[in-house]
Amino acid sequence: MRSRFRLIYLAPALVMIALLAWVFASPMGSAPDDDFQLASIWCANGARTDLCQPGPTENSRIVPAAVHEAPCYAYDADKSAGCQLKEFTFSPKPTVTTTRVNTDNQYPPVFYAVMNLFAGPNILVSVVLMRIVTALLFVALTTALFVLLPAARRQTLVLMWMITTVPLGIFLLASNNPSSWAVIGIGSAWIALLGYFESAGRRKIALGALFALSVVMAAGSRGDAAAYSVVAIGAVGILKIAWTRRFWLEALLPIAMVIVSAVFFLISRQTASGENGFGGSSGPPTVGGTGGAEQTLHGFGLFAYDLLNAPSLWAGVFGSWPLGWLDTPMPAVVSLGALAVFVAIGFVGFRQLGWRKAVVLALIALVLWLLPVYVLVQGGDTVGNAVQPRYLLPLVVLAGGMLLVASRGRQYVFGRGQIVLVVVVLSVVNLIALELVIRRFVTGNGDLGLNLDTGDRWWWGSFPFSPNVVWILGSLAFAATLVVLARELLRSQRLAAQADATALPITL
Repeated sequence: MRSRFRLIYLAPALVMIALLAWVFASPMGSAPDDDFQLASIWCANGARTDLCQPGPTENSRIVPAAVHEAPCYAYDADKSAGCQLKEFTFSPKPTVTTTRVNTDNQYPPVFYAVMNLFAGPNILVSVVLMRIVTALLFVALTTALFVLLPAARRQTLVLMWMITTVPLGIFLLASNNPSSWAVIGIGSAWIALLGYFESAGRRKIALGALFALSVVMAAGSRGDAAAYSVVAIGAVGILKIAWTRRFWLEALLPIAMVIVSAVFFLISRQTASGENGFGGSSGPPTVGGTGGAEQTLHGFGLFAYDLLNAPSLWAGVFGSWPLGWLDTPMPAVVSLGALAVFVAIGFVGFRQLGWRKAVVLALIALVLWLLPVYVLVQGGDTVGNAVQPRYLLPLVVLAGGMLLVASRGRQYVFGRGQIVLVVVVLSVVNLIALELVIRRFVTGNGDLGLNLDTGDRWWWGSFPFSPNVVWILGSLAFAATLVVLARELLRSQRLAAQADATALPITL
């Protein structure tokens, strides 16, 4: 008997359409430090002299001018990306010499090496292709996890990405920045490992393979993500540890991946930032005092200021900080809406709070709070300088997922009204964020207006879809994705109730 078609089968395609809208929403070079990231991709394979050649000094390289100069609009929200069409062409010539490249292992090599495979003579096509590959990796990994995870864990997987992705996460997932792989890797690795411990047979093998792949993606993209991989593995270890021979045999895989993560962390020069801070601010750190006078911070005053203001970095994940080169601001409705959904859904997770889950959440909270404070104080910086929300986004994804981990065999129960409200709020938040990102690059923020096709100074040349079409299709696909996932969540709740799954006496 043929199985009946279900709307959930459309989810991967809908997610991909929504991500493609974000892929084309911003121009080449729009993600933070993209001049460095793109040059590092082009120079990742030393044998490809058609892409990158040695420079006059050991740490310099000769790259196409378009790769180095793509963010010609950076830091100026009123300046459109039309400068790209005026100042250079997207061909291998002419070239420039740059030291903004990963020549001394600032970052691990895996992300750059893989993306380098898609670099070619047409720079613009190469950049778009790399973004699409990352989006496909996210969709493929998430789809595979949804199929392989125990039914009770699918709710956690879906809700985790729903409440942590908009707007910063989806912007990065559609970018050329290695932070995209850090987010995908951490978010996928921990739940794949959880499913690995709770499964058997071929399903266990497949989940173990996805876990290992996810760790390599994360640890091979950023040095801090390598450290986060260890945090994620440790968190799952606390949830599942058992003093049995079987557990320790199964634990050989995560132990091996801890070693892999440690290697990537140690070969990355980002460790120096963790030890010494970024030190990016000029002069001693100051904050506004009474009457408008500035106060210089040092010692305990600097520590206390950063400690009390570090949560603004978490809020930045939800749009309170501008996107891109910190030059694409989001309105309060975006940040408050996205944060409200995270808090509302995450708070439900406290309905099931065994001691293991409580310990895990406390440890993740400490890392989220104390790590940026330590780095800022070491560099003599205040919150708002040096450390950005995207550095902490993988940990926020991990925290969101851990909040929603239920006892094995159980699911959280949400009312239809609650689910509808979440779908509506996130759909509106994505709609607004996507429109503002496209507007910022098409005309600059000096020409705000609903019609994105008027006054355009930048777009993708012969690309068949206009800015308005990309915005509308992307927003509809995102909303449709949420509707499909919401229907699936409600369906799984009904099935769980019918099977009396909540009666299982298994605790974390």
